[in-house]
Amino acid sequence: MAEARGGSGIGRPSHPLGMAFRPGRAPGGPVYLGPKEKPKNVKRTVLRMFQFLSGGWGILFFVFLLVFISSLSNLLGPYLIGQVVDTFVGGAGKVDFKTLNYLLMLLLLLYGIGGVCTFLQYYLMAGLSQDVVFRIRDALFHHLQVLPVSFFDRQSHGDLMSRMTNDIENINMTISQGILQVFSSFITLIGAFLMMLFLSPMLTFVALLVIPFGFLLTSLVSHNTRRAFSFQQNAFGNLNGLIEETITGIRVVKAFTGEGKVMARFSTINGELRKHGIRAQILAGTVPPLMNLMNNLSFLFTAVGGGWMVLRKALSVGTVASFLQYSRQFMRPINEMANQINLLQAALAGAERVFEILDVTPEELETRAGDRVDGTEVNHLEFSKIHFSYRPEVPVLRDITFDAWRGKTIAIVGPTGAGKTTLVNLLARFYDPDAGKILFDDKNTRILPKMMVRRSLGIVLQDTYLFSATVRENIRYGRLEATDEEVEEIARIAEADPFIRKLPHGYDTVLTDEGLNISQGERQLITLARALLTNPSILILDEATSNVDTRTELHIQRALGRIRKGRISIIIAHRLSTIRDADMILVLQDGRIVEKGTHRNLLEAGGAYYALYNAQFRRQAELRSSHNLIE
Repeated sequence: MAEARGGSGIGRPSHPLGMAFRPGRAPGGPVYLGPKEKPKNVKRTVLRMFQFLSGGWGILFFVFLLVFISSLSNLLGPYLIGQVVDTFVGGAGKVDFKTLNYLLMLLLLLYGIGGVCTFLQYYLMAGLSQDVVFRIRDALFHHLQVLPVSFFDRQSHGDLMSRMTNDIENINMTISQGILQVFSSFITLIGAFLMMLFLSPMLTFVALLVIPFGFLLTSLVSHNTRRAFSFQQNAFGNLNGLIEETITGIRVVKAFTGEGKVMARFSTINGELRKHGIRAQILAGTVPPLMNLMNNLSFLFTAVGGGWMVLRKALSVGTVASFLQYSRQFMRPINEMANQINLLQAALAGAERVFEILDVTPEELETRAGDRVDGTEVNHLEFSKIHFSYRPEVPVLRDITFDAWRGKTIAIVGPTGAGKTTLVNLLARFYDPDAGKILFDDKNTRILPKMMVRRSLGIVLQDTYLFSATVRENIRYGRLEATDEEVEEIARIAEADPFIRKLPHGYDTVLTDEGLNISQGERQLITLARALLTNPSILILDEATSNVDTRTELHIQRALGRIRKGRISIIIAHRLSTIRDADMILVLQDGRIVEKGTHRNLLEAGGAYYALYNAQFRRQAELRSSHNLIE
């Protein structure tokens, strides 16, 4: 597989044989800490979520039945406790031990059933939720592999990682716990209210007197709490951004002695985070005490009212005892449901974000991703009157026409932004031209399967990308079925074998952090070997020598001298010294080919290439002169 197929992934792969996201989640995980994005279409999102249940409908129905049984057992408990109290109080000094034993055994049975049902429901939901998120995660990752490169060009990779990890983890937590708690709280709330009405409508009215005041107070506090958490999350995001930026650019920070500036900026943002965090936590901390206050006031009013009614012989002591427990059960679900609904909204919003990606139209690969598709032999490559623009109002390529034959080398040069790399994007069918045709032996590449087109190419990019795996596995990524002998042979051809054997474990040395434990030039030689292992009909070097030293450039030039025979070679070059022996040089300016010819012919013509060549060597001469003066 060519270099182009190895560098479009999102996040760092854990193994070159499959691009797998590393699991993780944001600090604090899915716990609800503040305002979350609300779902735009709850009904549609829930219906789509149900599609991922697959064969879990029976389990889900059984779990809800268990929740109903456990909630019912918890609701019957306080009533039986009231009956137990009345056996002591209402017996005029005589206790009916037969009735008491019967009630106690019934209570033990109820609580035992409730405990078993609760354990089973969480046990079953843990498996069901993992099955659902497995299918969602699997569908999302597979869908990402078949999306066009243009999608990744427009989308933030960090945002994609967030959807793949945090959003799916929120879905997991909500399915495994949130749904059960909401359903259980709802049953308990309705059941407790009905039991309160059954025992005493008058006491029920007294118990509910406090609730409106509680909602008013908590809504006022919650409004300020949401704002405070919003400020905290913004400050937290700024702090994370600064940390990531500083660690990534630590060499620049140290080279320009910017440590003091960075530390001062960090202290400022960290101070803002502390200020907003203190306010948010204080406000959030006031809600539980307020709810406890409301609960206690409700309990107090109920106890006083119940005592008065006992004195009036309107209620028994056991009935008041039962009622007090039901009033507790009635207030608790109200508190829980408010938080669980927030979690449900967060999960549904996360599910919508995942479905947004799943709704993106995939590439038309004509074959299933992962299927073995061989490249096609290309003897003649032709660009015919190609026009292309990323945005309709900004043309990038205009009327590009050239051809190349097997065994020939085409070099493409021009200033930054001239459209050189865009030619590679079109050739690999990462994008298709707006007009014109790209032909492989008179066959329009638009009618060829994209995977076949890409298998015909070997692309070495300026920005190397290596996986966190061994050197051998990184080279073998070009052709997964290649033997160790073939990998080592291609490394010798690419002149990478000598330095590889000097590594601590040779070909089995593990490359870390995208290969930062070896030099830039060594990384480039490995990517060259990876591209060559595909035995491509068309070899493309996109600024492959611009970031390497002259010694590595010499290695690459010698390797190219051997391997370009029998294939079409396209070299996009910044250093004009590397393309002197090209069979044809194309000069691009403003998306057009303004000159074409050999190195000697273009210099003799004294046009755009001549100007580029002289300007480049003038700069090199000035740099050498400055260096000599310094010495």
